[in-house]
Amino acid sequence: MTLAHLRTNMFAKGYTGVVQVEQLPRGRHRLSRATVEHSQRERLLLAMTEAVAELGYARTSVADVLHRARVSRETFYEQFSNKEACFLAAYDAAASIVAKAMGDSLGSGDLPDGTEERIELILNRYLSTLASEPAVARAFLVEVYAAGPAALARRVEVQQRFVDLVAGIAGATDERQRFACEALVAGVSGLVTQRVCAGRGAELESLREPLRDLAATLLAGVGLTER
Repeated sequence: MTLAHLRTNMFAKGYTGVVQVEQLPRGRHRLSRATVEHSQRERLLLAMTEAVAELGYARTSVADVLHRARVSRETFYEQFSNKEACFLAAYDAAASIVAKAMGDSLGSGDLPDGTEERIELILNRYLSTLASEPAVARAFLVEVYAAGPAALARRVEVQQRFVDLVAGIAGATDERQRFACEALVAGVSGLVTQRVCAGRGAELESLREPLRDLAATLLAGVGLTER
């Protein structure tokens, strides 16, 4: 499942780089307050993602987000205390989408038997997801570092979730093996972030084979796969 499909449930319908969420009916309607607030929140999260990817976190203002989301300032502050809070919520949503995309690949029923093949599967899913969503990749791999200590702490938490996922698949049982999984996640993250930062996101898919070989070498070195 791609991020575009996941977004239908987690963000909005029809997002293609510009916020095009499903608008609520004008005038009187029978939608509940909870439904209205949920729609507004989705629009704000998508608008924050788009604005930060295009303008950078530091240059993005609440007004930029409001313009893209087509909601009022009052509505924004009913949902979020400030720009940082909105960005953190958008970051959490994006991280969950990427994690779900990777996790879905492992729950698909027809899985390869070997550890090396399973690691390759989630690496491919990670690269495909980010390559297909350049705004998400830019906002949450690059601009997160400009968003302050809370965002950096959140970034570390997400990275640890990916370490846990890899360690679980690889069957890491000691500190040395877990460190190899941590080094793999850090290496993947660094290489992907470097290319996104340089505007070379189109090259992400070309990392498939080099990262597969890196994973095999690191994990074989601590006895988790054969090499």
